[in-house]
Amino acid sequence: MNRDRYDLPLTTASDRAAAHYREGVDCMLSAWHGAEDAFDKAIAEDPGFALAHIGRARLHQLNMEGSKARAVAAQARELAAGASPREKSHVEIMAAVIESKPKVAVTGAEAHLEEYPRDAQVLSILLGAFGLYAFSGRPDHDAAKLAICERHARHYGEDWWFVSYLGWSHTEAGNLSTGRTLSERAMGLRSANANAAHGLSHAMFEQGDMEASRGFLSQWMPAHERQSFLHGHLAWHGALTLLDAGDPDGALAIYEQHIKPAAGHIRR
Repeated sequence: MNRDRYDLPLTTASDRAAAHYREGVDCMLSAWHGAEDAFDKAIAEDPGFALAHIGRARLHQLNMEGSKARAVAAQARELAAGASPREKSHVEIMAAVIESKPKVAVTGAEAHLEEYPRDAQVLSILLGAFGLYAFSGRPDHDAAKLAICERHARHYGEDWWFVSYLGWSHTEAGNLSTGRTLSERAMGLRSANANAAHGLSHAMFEQGDMEASRGFLSQWMPAHERQSFLHGHLAWHGALTLLDAGDPDGALAIYEQHIKPAAGHIRR
């Protein structure tokens, strides 16, 4: 049986579809360009692969393509009828996010993770600055993100994605030293990881260590694809470090090359 990178079974008989799906999930979890192409290839290899469809639907949503996202999510639901209970639950939770049902998605995700704690995509939708906890209206959302990470930490060990978000959750909760250490560790585990770079940039910024942030981003950014979700935002972080160093011309150059909407580098 094919499995994902977290050893969870996948309902597809196609080894190639499973391999493309794993690549798509890794790109999604690292905020790295290439997830759309990987999921499309997985679907081409196995048109009945429900998880590849719901992954693609989520990317349509992130690209602000709402009608496409809902249509592909509905297709994933139909295909999930022949999938495992874990995959059916996964599809329902992701579809709830896409259909703007955050309370349903949060309740479903929390229950799902009790049974399938290594379903990283489901855990991921709760976390981060734009996750479901952050937009839940809960005054303790930063503590909630850290708590659910710590609850499931034993299931992940040194997984690069989990260490990234454990570090980011510590930083958001105000534990800056721990957050920075974990973010640095995550970067060592996988450098092609914009989420870890983002978390590390924030930790350095919050610590007031702009020189370190400037050095890190100047070395790391050249390898980061312009089409990736976080490219413009990380470029903005780099511009802030130059403003702090008294270099407004350098900051403006970053704006012109990487942030300015007319340059075509920002997703709609």
